[in-house]
Amino acid sequence: MAPTSSAFNQFSSGDVLADRRVDYARMLAEAGDHAAAAELIEQALELSPHWAAGWFMLGEYREKAGRPDAADAYRQTLELEPEDVFGATLKLALLGEESVPDLPPSGYIESLFDDYADRFDTALVEKLNYSVPEKLAALIAPHAPFDHVVDLGCGTGLLGEAIRSSVTRLEGFDISANMLVRAEQKAIYDHLGQADLSLPHHEAGLFSKSLALHRADLVSAADVLMYLGSLETVFPLVTALLRPNGLFAFSVEDAGPDGGFVLRESLRYAHSQAYIEMLLAQHGFTLAELQRTVIRTDGGNPVRGILFLSRLGA
Repeated sequence: MAPTSSAFNQFSSGDVLADRRVDYARMLAEAGDHAAAAELIEQALELSPHWAAGWFMLGEYREKAGRPDAADAYRQTLELEPEDVFGATLKLALLGEESVPDLPPSGYIESLFDDYADRFDTALVEKLNYSVPEKLAALIAPHAPFDHVVDLGCGTGLLGEAIRSSVTRLEGFDISANMLVRAEQKAIYDHLGQADLSLPHHEAGLFSKSLALHRADLVSAADVLMYLGSLETVFPLVTALLRPNGLFAFSVEDAGPDGGFVLRESLRYAHSQAYIEMLLAQHGFTLAELQRTVIRTDGGNPVRGILFLSRLGA
């Protein structure tokens, strides 16, 4: 499957006996006995009641066992970890206990990809048949070469690798410091920086004295927007980055013909074509090309997406 929160795996409960129960619980869960796994986590939490990661794990096992008290465990996770690095807010929304947030917690997204960075390329390309960088690069190619490209949510640099030969200056930005380390090791970007796309453009981290407004003739966002719900912050940021007539190339998971965006069981968001076209029109873009395609597999099933190529201005 694509990145999901495994942050609880990084933390010990601080109690040897509790950790031993957690190890047994994981073994039971891997064998499909989530009810027994939940009972063992409950025992571990009796020994370490303030262990937020353990409460999140308990919520997941209860949920998979079909227990109605999964939400209680997620609420306790939030109480102990208000920054919500585990994504408990999203879990509660999927259970119908809270409204779907317009944006996920930034701490959750940062933690998710910091944890995933070391195995990102192998997991996505080799195991999940991830194809967005190649497909988006093919969509962009007829408009090359480019003077200045800003790659939003660059990750480890998969799209950067695909377009580097046709770009004079390539910048990459990501919320995850560990992803940026991996991208830097590939030596394909002229500049790398940390940025949070959920913030207003003047706070996101993409502009400074050396990083001017309206500097790019292409902005890309490959497999990024599904980690946001509302894209109301993204489009003003892109228009601030682009020169007149500049291109914006990006992908979304396909939410179907109706509605705006939906939160899926994967804890990713899907967006409808109608919602994207509304935002494009509102922010002065014209749609140059649209391509529906399978963008990866998840649990052995195809995940359908939409690739967009748009131009700022008529």
